[in-house]
Order: sequence, then C-alpha cells, then structure tokens
Amino acid sequence: MVSIAWLRDDLRTADNPALLAAAHGGGAAALYVLDEESPGIRPLGAAAKWWLHHALKTLREDLEALGIPLVLLRGPAGRVVPAFVQEAGAERIFWNRRYGGPEREVDTAVKERAAGADVQAESFQASLLHEPWTVRTGGGGPYRVFTPFWRTVSAMDFRAPLSAPERAAAPPAGIPAGENLADWNLLPLHPDWATGLAEAWTPGEEAGLSALSDFLAGPVQEYDDGRDRPAKPGTSRLSPYLRWGHVSPFQVWHELSRVRGNGPGPDVFGTEIGWREFCWHQLFHNPDLATKNLRPAFDGFPWEHPEGSGPQTPAILRGKGVPAPSESRPDELDALDALDAWKAGRTGIPLVDAGQRQLWSMGWMHNRVRMVAASFLIKNLGIHWRVGEEWFWETLVDADPASNPANWQWVAGSGADAAPFFRIFNPQTQAKRFDPDGAYIARWVPDALTPAYPEPLVDLKESRRHALEAYESIR
Repeated sequence: MVSIAWLRDDLRTADNPALLAAAHGGGAAALYVLDEESPGIRPLGAAAKWWLHHALKTLREDLEALGIPLVLLRGPAGRVVPAFVQEAGAERIFWNRRYGGPEREVDTAVKERAAGADVQAESFQASLLHEPWTVRTGGGGPYRVFTPFWRTVSAMDFRAPLSAPERAAAPPAGIPAGENLADWNLLPLHPDWATGLAEAWTPGEEAGLSALSDFLAGPVQEYDDGRDRPAKPGTSRLSPYLRWGHVSPFQVWHELSRVRGNGPGPDVFGTEIGWREFCWHQLFHNPDLATKNLRPAFDGFPWEHPEGSGPQTPAILRGKGVPAPSESRPDELDALDALDAWKAGRTGIPLVDAGQRQLWSMGWMHNRVRMVAASFLIKNLGIHWRVGEEWFWETLVDADPASNPANWQWVAGSGADAAPFFRIFNPQTQAKRFDPDGAYIARWVPDALTPAYPEPLVDLKESRRHALEAYESIR
C-alpha cells in the first residue's frame, strides 16, 4: 500500500504527524508542490525562494535516510496533487493543516477529489498550538486582543512532540519521478545577492533544532531584556525555522518548559510564541489580512502608495544614486524616491538604515528594529503599510503569511490589538535606549559619521506632527 505525505510549510521529519501516518503500514513517498498558480495563493518572495531551495535539498537527504523519496512538482495543487496520487497508485494521502483562506480551499478540493477516487485523505494539526476555530471569546467571536487570547490558549494542554518515522526497508516502487529542483530557478544568479544569506543561515531541520538548543542553553534566561538589544545575540533567531516548519511549535513549547522557573526570560519568550499564534488566529478569521485594514476607519487614511512601489530592487541598490535631501514635510518628498531610500537604508536616520541594511544583507532584521523601521515608513514618510509589508515579504527569509501583515498592521494602528496610531517610534530615542554604545549602528552603517551619509529625509518632529494631523482627519 502506497501512502503520500503532502508537505508544505512543515519541512521536517520529526513531529510531523502527516509524514508519520504515511510511513505507518506501507511504503511512503513525500510530495512538495510549488504552487504559484492557485487563486489567492501568494507567490514567495525572493529571499523565501532562496531558503526554500536549500530547505528542500536538505529535506530530500533527511527523507532518503528514512527510505522515503521526495517528489517535487509545480502547478496548481488542486490539480497536481490528485493527478500524482492517481499516477503513483496511492491509496492514502496525508497532510498537516494550513490556515490561510485560499490554502484551505485548495486542501478542501483535494480532499473532495480523493473521496471521489476512493482514496483516504486525512489532515493533522502540526503548525499551531491551537486550532483557530476552537478558540472563541465569550461572545462567540474571534479574539481581537492578545492578552485574553493568550490567557485562553496558553492554558491548553498541548500534545508532546512526535518521533520521526522509522527507516523503511525500501522505498515504494512505482513512484513517478518529479521535477529537478535546479529547474525551479529559486536561487538568484544575475546577480547573486544571497551571499549574506548563506553566511547567516543554514536552512533545515538539524540547524533549526540546534538553534533551539543553543538558545535554551543560555540566551533565553535573559530574553526579557536581551530581545530588545539588536547588537547582542539575545533573540532565538528561530523565526525562519518555525516559518518553514523545520521545528514545530510543540517542540519549542515542550523544550521551553524544561527551563521555566529560572527567571522571567523563558516566560517572556513563551509570550512571543503566543504572538505567532495570535497572528495566525487573525489570518484565519481575516484571509485578506495582507491587503485590507482590520479597522475600517483606516480605509480613509491619506497614506501614499507610490506607483511602481512593488517588490523590485530600489534604484539606489541598482547603483543609480541617492535621492537629494528634502524638506521636512513628507508630502513634499517624491514618495517613490523616499521609498527607495528607505529600502536601501539611505534615509539619514541611522537606526532605520541599520535595520534596512541588515535586512538586505541577511534576509532578517532584529524585531525591535523592525518596529522602528516600519513606524518610520508609515508615520514619518506617510507611506502605506502595505508597501512596507510587500518589501518585507520580498526580502525576509522568515516572511510569514500571518505574522508579516499582522505586525505591519499592528505598527500602523489598523490591526487587531494594534499599537495606537499616535505611538510613533522615535528612532533616535530607540537607538539611545537599545543601542546605547552604537554597536549595532556601527556594524551596519559604518558611513554614518562620514560626508557620504545622507541628510535625514524628514525632520522627525515635523513629520510626527503631520502624521498626527492625518490621523485626526479620520477620527
């Protein structure tokens, strides 16, 4: 009996209930479908594609060690998956549940086609500690405030992590050959801008579990303070490993429980896991989270949305120069030039520029600096949060369909349990507080004290005033 484990954002062998079910009682094959065609499915950004290439390469080796072949296919999953199941002569297909609206529609269609073909289809909970439809407020609706949400979810009894499947005696016969990973062209070549990503990251399950172990062996104890210090190794850097499913939230939660009770650090980190859950809770109940304000009042906010502001590389990074210094009013700036300067880390605001250059170099930015950089774009430059969200989607290796838009809406004030709009991060104050010796800025903006460094695009005080005036106009 041949069984298929259809893998998506769960690229691991341990604590993978779909893979474990497929391997039980017969020959198993794993299938990964690169789906950029199904309606509503968001194509991956460039940094995510880089990560995916290396993750699949590593996963194939891990699965081969278990006697499970990995088949790679491209196309709309609602058509590709049933066709593969039929060609392989499989009698069972398993997958771990997804929670985005278009993804659930695809999965439902595959399950219906499997039933029509007399193929067993079953899904499992593996990517979240909670199932979003099981957690409701007293009024029966979804939570919109984090604290009561996490109070409810964290009180649940989460299952223990599962073991990886045992090694099969032999791979199943008759499994159709898939496509060549190299033919997917996921890696940048002309030019190869991913050198910094390769120096900073090792995609895969082994690296993810190692990162978890290293974090819990030391930095977690001071996480309550260390998480806000961008120059220090005080964060877990687990976000891409969780995003791609190299480690599961159940593994993280149960390993974290071993170090609780030794200070506030582990509890604070547990709350961060809760925010990840809360973001997915929002996406499940608001499938258009990346494109629509959760607070309708913000539909009338006078944000700039520059033409041609998609995920393309800014002119500055293509060697075409830096916008000239501008007056203090953001509406006197050329919005597209200002956006290019923000993307490239050439705004004249050192902490913002440090974050943007870190992002461009390693596909990741410290979370404290993410908030500052996002606030500067939205509130000081007056550019729509969707523009920044699209750039992060393109450049982050941990670009997450839920956390990325939810956090941008949090900063913008348009989301669930959002920071109020009038909370405008002052990047100079933030730098003094969280990078007091300037080590983070010195690393990423070594030109900050040279004549080549640009004047600030905007005056922070004046642009803050204009942002608050715009907010008053929609109240």
